Amino acid sequence: MQTVPFAATGERPLIVGAVAYHQRIVPIWERFRDYFTDGGVPTDHVLYSNYERLVEALLAGDVDIAWNTNTAYVQAEHRIGGGARLLGMRDIDRDFATVFVTPRDRAVESLAELRGQRVALGSRDSGHAAILPIHQLRGAGLDPGTDPALVRFDTDLGKHGDTGDSELRVLEAVAAGDADAGAIGDATWALFRSQGVPATEGLVVSWRSPTYYHCNFTAREELDAGRADAWSRLLLAMSYDDPTLRPAMDLEGVKRWHAADKAGYRELTQAMREQGYLA
Repeated sequence: MQTVPFAATGERPLIVGAVAYHQRIVPIWERFRDYFTDGGVPTDHVLYSNYERLVEALLAGDVDIAWNTNTAYVQAEHRIGGGARLLGMRDIDRDFATVFVTPRDRAVESLAELRGQRVALGSRDSGHAAILPIHQLRGAGLDPGTDPALVRFDTDLGKHGDTGDSELRVLEAVAAGDADAGAIGDATWALFRSQGVPATEGLVVSWRSPTYYHCNFTAREELDAGRADAWSRLLLAMSYDDPTLRPAMDLEGVKRWHAADKAGYRELTQAMREQGYLA
């Protein structure tokens, strides 16, 4: 596939920002860049070391579109003033959930039963493994940090839980008896179970949250509507049946892209406001 150089098109490419939390991010965006450009919407990408830098780049206009976690999106939306434009999300981003896992012989039926116990959480900037679990424990009438006590694993901060490292440590703590329960994302739990991760043996999901949204492509309202719509249409038209796209889509964990809305971020927005993330 031959991509026309940007200089030959006469149009400045749309710049998409993403976070390089894993080496697979490079081949994903090399292929996606060519797909959009060949589709008539010149696109390039810039990779950042953390989501805070990416949010700042979006607000400064250094990138036109940011591939954000839900936590990064809520931060950007707050600072933009509620006018962020969402251009799409993955199929898997529409029904994320948090799960609390326990040893099989100490399963609970409600979060209220965790009173007096130790609960392990992932990185404090992870919506699914820290911010929402604290909100959910409070919703059950508990006072996280006091009762139950929190066992935190703040690894890979700035990646918002993308690497999965802190969630693995959560499971290992519960499996070793260093915590009585642990909160991780349901997708992470499913992945670790499918991989046969030893720490999952003997553990069960005791509680599962209602679903919420995860990642999305975020743009400022100043982005030209015509170009934004054209880019979004190409995103939604990306086909898993295309053998040249499937490897990159598999690396990104998506089989189909969907239009995005803001409804699935309400609980996380409330949780982040209550916990001081939106000052």
